[in-house]
Amino acid sequence: MKSYSFFTIILLCIAILIVDIFAFYWLQTITQFIISDILRNIIYILFWTFTLGLITAILIIKLRLDNINPTKKQLLISSFYGLAISSFIPKLIFVIIISILHFTNYLLSETASLIFVPLVGLFSGFLPFFVILYGIFKSLYHFKIHTHKLHFNKLPKSFSGLKIVQISDIHIGSFNNQFSILNNAIEKINSLNPDYIFFTGDLVNNYAWELIGWERIFNKLKAKKGKYSVLGNHDYGDYSEWDSKEKKKENFEKIKQFYTDIGFKLLMNEATVIEDKKNNKIAIIGVENWGKPPFKQYGNLQKALQKVQEIPFKILLSHDPSHWAEKVIDKTSISLTLSGHTHGMQAGFQFKNFQWSPIKLKYKHWAGLYKHNNQILYVNRGLGWLGFPGRLGMRPEITLFEILN
Repeated sequence: MKSYSFFTIILLCIAILIVDIFAFYWLQTITQFIISDILRNIIYILFWTFTLGLITAILIIKLRLDNINPTKKQLLISSFYGLAISSFIPKLIFVIIISILHFTNYLLSETASLIFVPLVGLFSGFLPFFVILYGIFKSLYHFKIHTHKLHFNKLPKSFSGLKIVQISDIHIGSFNNQFSILNNAIEKINSLNPDYIFFTGDLVNNYAWELIGWERIFNKLKAKKGKYSVLGNHDYGDYSEWDSKEKKKENFEKIKQFYTDIGFKLLMNEATVIEDKKNNKIAIIGVENWGKPPFKQYGNLQKALQKVQEIPFKILLSHDPSHWAEKVIDKTSISLTLSGHTHGMQAGFQFKNFQWSPIKLKYKHWAGLYKHNNQILYVNRGLGWLGFPGRLGMRPEITLFEILN
């Protein structure tokens, strides 16, 4: 997980405090209807106890972060991330809504505004609070299967009907050794009876020790013809401080070895040729992570393509979807690219063919299916999570493709 400077943490605490001051001001317009002074004072005490307690805890954790056990550190950071979001966002919405209502209440009668404004303001705060709680305690591991039938003229007819499952962005450290939860996803994947399973990066948050004990879970993944993977930006250890280059390299080698231990072929700027009994061929290409700065560009697509240029139908595994627009379309003959990385921001709105998330302000291709002439990109929404321990309208994804001629 990304480490933030102490100055950034101070700004966050100031923002929380400012929003809570305004929220408390408007809260008093609602508590005025409470007859009991004791109950009213209890509400006020609880309000400020939570606010000051949260700010104090955030500062203490930041100051003592280096001395905390790595496993507990990850759990603490994600827990307080969730706590801060579930507190800050509802209060911010509450302040905005009730302020707008208050300063436009000339449209209402005095009696109506006295009742209407506090009630709507209160509802505007509680609704997002319960939505966020749902995202944390229900949606986070409510795995969803997205099914797509994709047609390609370049696909040899003998390969038509190929079933591929894509998973991405597991971030195994965020599961905090809750083996049974991921096991539920494994069962869903196996029930699809895939020919191939493709994993498109970010197996861990940062460290190889996150993988301890997970071999027996991942080894349950079944694919009739093969399992392939690539690395994501979090798999290189670039977001952590290391005692030496050797320690970082050791961590990286252990992560790569884990793929071998669970029966995945890790593709690092290379390709695999799949051939049927009639000598028809397709290529599976995998590149290391390639992203726009500040993300590093380890990927070398031209190197990966060297031995498979002449094969008509090619599938590319590339973690960051930015790679597709920058290096794939109109520059290669790759038919299908599978990516992840964005998580759909773990928050958004989806209804039938319409989808929206704030992440689209940063990524043009951020979730689902995209087409450019005869080339297709699919961006998986991720199976795990990072940072905010929840998913709002963006459930964790297992993707099933049926590839047809």
